[in-house]
Amino acid sequence: MPKFKHGSGSVYRRGKTWWIAYYINGKQVWESTKKKDRTEARQALQVKLGQRAEGTLVVGASKITFEGLLDLVEREYQENNRKTVKQVRQHRKHLAKCFAGRRASDITVADILAFRARRQTEGATNAEINRETSTLRRGFNLALEAELLIRMPRFPKKLEESPPRSGFFEPDELQVILPYLPVPFRAPVSFAYLTGWRFASEVLALPWRNVDFETGTVRLDMGTTKTREGRLIYMTAQLRTLLEEQWQKTTTVQRETEQIISYVFHKEGKRITKYDRVWQQACQKAGLPGKIVHDFRRTVVRNMVRAGIPERVAMQMSGHKTRSVFDRYHIVADSDLQEAAKRLEQALLSQTMTKTMTVARLTPSKTAVSA
Repeated sequence: MPKFKHGSGSVYRRGKTWWIAYYINGKQVWESTKKKDRTEARQALQVKLGQRAEGTLVVGASKITFEGLLDLVEREYQENNRKTVKQVRQHRKHLAKCFAGRRASDITVADILAFRARRQTEGATNAEINRETSTLRRGFNLALEAELLIRMPRFPKKLEESPPRSGFFEPDELQVILPYLPVPFRAPVSFAYLTGWRFASEVLALPWRNVDFETGTVRLDMGTTKTREGRLIYMTAQLRTLLEEQWQKTTTVQRETEQIISYVFHKEGKRITKYDRVWQQACQKAGLPGKIVHDFRRTVVRNMVRAGIPERVAMQMSGHKTRSVFDRYHIVADSDLQEAAKRLEQALLSQTMTKTMTVARLTPSKTAVSA
């Protein structure tokens, strides 16, 4: 049996397979090669020693699984108190159908493409598939940062997604739908129409302590919004009237029930958490099927741009962190195109009239020419 110099590791048999032992950063590591031939085991050891010399050897890289990758993603979201952790868990359920129990180092581009094809046959949209694969990619990136992996597969280009929804709410449409909503839902819906705030996470979660009638402001605390940034808006006359009426209703309920109500919008003192069914039924009765509360965000962005509010200020008021996302909400409506056509027609007509009058002044009369 040949002898190897100190530090070159060793191989030994355990049962029917050969194991290897070597040191990395002063710690001894034992691994099974799953080989029954000693020479092949020795070759596997040499690969490990070569990786150690190059500085690319990561202990345990072959052990982290798909479940470990998604655990890293969930932990990151929980540590940062992100409310979208539920979405990560939903993505995990779909990803697990293809990757459950798989070692991360064994997942290839072909596997990811197969996952996308499977989800398409299940009826998932391209946007859903992109979000799910992004969650898997994030798991790989976190594993690389934690030095649990030395490489990750090259993820394919994202699937082309459908254009963003272009729904808007006109003032008359709001007035049509409000009577069909139960009374406790009318105020928060009106608030969403006036502010464009996210309905479930910002409007329904708004506490009274963040409403200041003296300064005329309404704010959201840092860490409570999707972007994790705080927000402050000043009340318009309509918004102040709405909030003052809501405060009167709240104080009445507090006096009658002898309880303290923390949230601005509530149902007999209890926070409103479910609204989908109520909203859909109201839309159907009002003859506005397909409308969603998120349309209010697009509506407010459009109204602010129409009013000439600088985009930077509008983004701060609506809570859009990036220009790209803001542009997705600033969708041009058909009425905007019609108005633009009228303005263009007026501008061209004005130019034509100006040119005609100028030419008329410069053209000499027949009398002047004959003279």
